[in-house]
Amino acid sequence: MVKLTDTQKFLKKIGLGKEDYHFWKQIGKALLSTYALFGVAWLYNETSPLGWWTLKPRPKEEKEMANLYERRRFPYPGDEEAVEEFIKSGGTMGTTIGPKGMIESDAESDHFQKKLQSKKFEQESQKLWLRMRNEVISELQEKGYDLE
Repeated sequence: MVKLTDTQKFLKKIGLGKEDYHFWKQIGKALLSTYALFGVAWLYNETSPLGWWTLKPRPKEEKEMANLYERRRFPYPGDEEAVEEFIKSGGTMGTTIGPKGMIESDAESDHFQKKLQSKKFEQESQKLWLRMRNEVISELQEKGYDLE
């Protein structure tokens, strides 16, 4: 009986006494609901058609081509039949997310990004050139020159 009271005194000193049960129960409920919410969000992120939480914003062209990509499922290492099937289908080559029927490397994705950047740069330079050309034409027409 003496040891039980000593234990209860010790637990009371560190904040685990009988009067603290309600507090720890509330903390437990809060942690449980938070973890459940994060688990559901994580599960939805894995199967989401929306593509949530991407670190880099994807350009419009890449979003339009998203239907060409598939997610590969890796087999559990202990399942020998599934591992053999995975290896036969060329499983370990390429990346985990790549275009269907084609092995994608990092160099190709970098090349795609550079291609998109150069295309945008060309469009912007074309806009700037047309704007400058129109300004020059309007100034010359104001001075009385006839340009067609």
